[in-house]
Amino acid sequence: MPNPRGGVLSPAATGLTSIGLRWRQLLLVYVLAVGVLAGSAYTMYVHYDFSHSLDTRSYLSMARGEFRGVSITRRYRVPVPAVAAAVAWPVEQVYARIWPQRATTDWPLRLAFYLVNTLVLAGAGLLIFRSCLLSGASPPAALLALVAVLTSRWAVYTAGLPLVDSLYLLVFALAFYAARSGSAAALVACILLGPHAKESFIFLMPWLLWFARPALSWPRQLAWLAASGAVAYAVRHWIDAQVGAPPQESLHNALDHVHNLAYSLRRLLSVKGAGEIFSIFGFFWLVLLAGLRFSGKLWLRPLDLSGAVLLLVVLVHMLLSGDLGRMGYLASPVFAVVFSLVLTRHPAFQWLWAAPAKP
Repeated sequence: MPNPRGGVLSPAATGLTSIGLRWRQLLLVYVLAVGVLAGSAYTMYVHYDFSHSLDTRSYLSMARGEFRGVSITRRYRVPVPAVAAAVAWPVEQVYARIWPQRATTDWPLRLAFYLVNTLVLAGAGLLIFRSCLLSGASPPAALLALVAVLTSRWAVYTAGLPLVDSLYLLVFALAFYAARSGSAAALVACILLGPHAKESFIFLMPWLLWFARPALSWPRQLAWLAASGAVAYAVRHWIDAQVGAPPQESLHNALDHVHNLAYSLRRLLSVKGAGEIFSIFGFFWLVLLAGLRFSGKLWLRPLDLSGAVLLLVVLVHMLLSGDLGRMGYLASPVFAVVFSLVLTRHPAFQWLWAAPAKP
């Protein structure tokens, strides 16, 4: 490799240069993701009426350390509220100087959740971008796929409000990226965060054990899962002791979600359900329809068996929760890969990448 100062760079220097360039590129993509999210979610953060959402009020209570009265469905999802509480303290000091009337309200916590969720969701977006590149998409197409995912109405909802969905999307993004790249670090992070992000992580575990074996063999995965499960059990035991809840209450609550299946199926097969699914990514779905008309290979190759089974895992989440759109957004890694590959390979989109004609 030529040296700007003369001579030739050594292979080691060339490697360091390429690594530095790659990290600068990834940082640029991450900043882009933060910008896309922060701007679109700001209105949600400022103007949302919290009387409409029990979820948001529950997570605000958890961030204040108040677990009593919080639904058992939500009270064990502590990482995001805990980090938001830590961020809220310096924010509150600033508010005390600038807006004293807001310092003693929920505004510092609301801003902290907005900051934390935006940064976490942008991290998930960066992993999705990398997954698109690993699947063979061009960088511009991967960037457009990133924008398609992060401008979803559910991204705005997740980043702008005191919710914890950002962490669970990060878990899915880590899982998909680990299976594609063979990254053991990504898989370990997924396993450690998963049980604390949402209890339904149990439905993702079989997918990890089979499709993420390039990153870690299943015996090593089981060892990490056991360690993560032990920490999750300790956290649950501590919270149950705080609120005086019997341990079996969480099991009964988990089994109670089975009653949502009939309702979710009826809703999914209705016109309203179809509209809710369409609203996840909006008119970006039309790009996938174009790919389906052109060639099935544009769908089947990027999906492969791992992507198809991951969509089934997402479907299980949708049916058990009853919230089709919100849980359907977990399919973002698969959607982004298919979207970016259609843009990369479909003849109708080649003009996007064509070099401008010389005068």
